[in-house]
Amino acid sequence: MNLQLLKARQTKYVAYAILYIAVVLAAITAANVLANRYDKTYDATANKRYSLSEQTAKIVRSVKEDVRLTYFDQGTRFERAKDQLQLYANLSPRVHVEYVDADKKPQLARELGVKNYGTTIVRIGAKKEEAKSTSEEDITGAFIRALKDNTRTVCFVTGSGEHQIDDTDRSGYSRFRDLLGKEEYTPKSISLLQKAEVRADCTVLVVAGPTGDYQAPAVDAIKKYVEDGGRALFLLGPPLKMGRSEIADNDALTGLLQSWGVTLDKDLILDLNPIGQLAGLGPQVALVTSYDSHSIVNEMKASATGFPFARSLDMKSADKTTVDKLFGSSETSLATTKLNSPAIDPNDPKNRKGPLTIAAAGSYKTGKENSQGRFVVIGSSDWAANSFINFNGNRDLAMNTMNWLSSDEDLISIRPKDRDDRRVTMTRSQLNWVGITSLGLLPLAIVIAGVTVWWRRR
Repeated sequence: MNLQLLKARQTKYVAYAILYIAVVLAAITAANVLANRYDKTYDATANKRYSLSEQTAKIVRSVKEDVRLTYFDQGTRFERAKDQLQLYANLSPRVHVEYVDADKKPQLARELGVKNYGTTIVRIGAKKEEAKSTSEEDITGAFIRALKDNTRTVCFVTGSGEHQIDDTDRSGYSRFRDLLGKEEYTPKSISLLQKAEVRADCTVLVVAGPTGDYQAPAVDAIKKYVEDGGRALFLLGPPLKMGRSEIADNDALTGLLQSWGVTLDKDLILDLNPIGQLAGLGPQVALVTSYDSHSIVNEMKASATGFPFARSLDMKSADKTTVDKLFGSSETSLATTKLNSPAIDPNDPKNRKGPLTIAAAGSYKTGKENSQGRFVVIGSSDWAANSFINFNGNRDLAMNTMNWLSSDEDLISIRPKDRDDRRVTMTRSQLNWVGITSLGLLPLAIVIAGVTVWWRRR
């Protein structure tokens, strides 16, 4: 009887063991199948170093046809590109990646125009574009070029003291120019003094902080351009009368904007927000942390932007224009009309209390089918200058504005931030102290603790 009971128990335990092993194997098999089919990763780095940006994800997922990424290199060097290219494949099942040894298949490399190792060819439908490296900037740029059929030119007006796109100084716009180039815009300078006419190839016209007055012919040319369906960005700070370089009132240009529903006030916004002071910003920088509802700023709810020497504006929709607020200053801000003195009294009863509107976007009804003029007015121009465009969300705002004006709303997003430099720099004495601590004091402390415990238990 006992023998039969023992055998029954053994059979039961064996059955349990087999069942447990089968369950574990099934779980492992299912996990491997899911991991192979759904390649998901989590990037725990502070600056998302091993992830693609929201903009890239938005662009790749919007593609409605198959995309083929063909990487050309020597066979022994494929591994260095696989991690990056696989990130693109993970975004959409339409993205297919292949690796080609350029030495073993030179005919294919020649057919696709590949001249250098490490080149990636992005093919979408019948179009193909080349990425010279596997960086996100290059590959996403190739995606954009393959998806966009038209050349997009951004024309910066010159001749009246505007910010210059070739100027690398603090007040220049060379960094803005470089950002435009990365998203396949072609920036160029134009003058309305020699010929008062906006060129036909201008996708977007930019008036960036003129210090001199625009004459009537130039203003009329801008009016005709926008009302015929053109797109324009106006960056106009307050007409300061301090120092040697006074800024003109530019009444003719501001009068044009007023006819479209945007009135620029002759004042200077001062922001007394303590958050801005903690960020190292002076009161002359208006800090913006909240935004209204519009395509340009909908993706920026978690980003702050800063506007040095900003003015307020009022807006209302007119017969042929629809104007929307983009954002304004904080409740702790104020606006002063004293533009000829650096000494400002924050308690002056004549000051206007915040919040104050800083930016607006408008559309003009041309009356033509599938034709609409667009314009954006921001009461500051220094925010897009070299010294400030990298402040928090400023460059995202600059590019989102350009995307909306050029009807490239599919590109509006938050772009990848520059990778943080997290290297630790130490002096020779600090390095010696780290060596003494890690190689001497810590091991000695562990030995002393061990001996102490042994002595007490002895």
